[in-house]
Amino acid sequence: ISTIGVDFKIRTIELDGKTIKLQIWDTAGQERFRTITSSYYRGAHGIIVVYDVTDQESFNNVKQWLQEIDRYASENVNKLLVGNKCDLTTKKVVDYTTAKEFADSLGIPFLETSAKNATNVEQAFMTMAAEIK
Repeated sequence: ISTIGVDFKIRTIELDGKTIKLQIWDTAGQERFRTITSSYYRGAHGIIVVYDVTDQESFNNVKQWLQEIDRYASENVNKLLVGNKCDLTTKKVVDYTTAKEFADSLGIPFLETSAKNATNVEQAFMTMAAEIK
């Protein structure tokens, strides 16, 4: 049996004195899971769209992912745009301002993160939790 390809984690955070459990379904944006992912959108309260700041193509795909979300997720689903790998400054091809202006035009919060050195990773989850609550 092959795996469906979704990494599932539960992350517990504290926000305004409340304990919030976030269920994280990481589909890694892989094309072969495109048809499967539509079913994951349905019950979601929040969706974090992540692109790689060193990969223009991954940023270009954000628009397509947001269209998928609009098509399959509930109307008021909270969205967050995240540019990951911001620690790789010399390889960066998508600048902060471009992504921020794009997110602002859609009314979506935006953050740059680095999973490698944990920059803004916690902030991304806190931002999403605050949007949802």
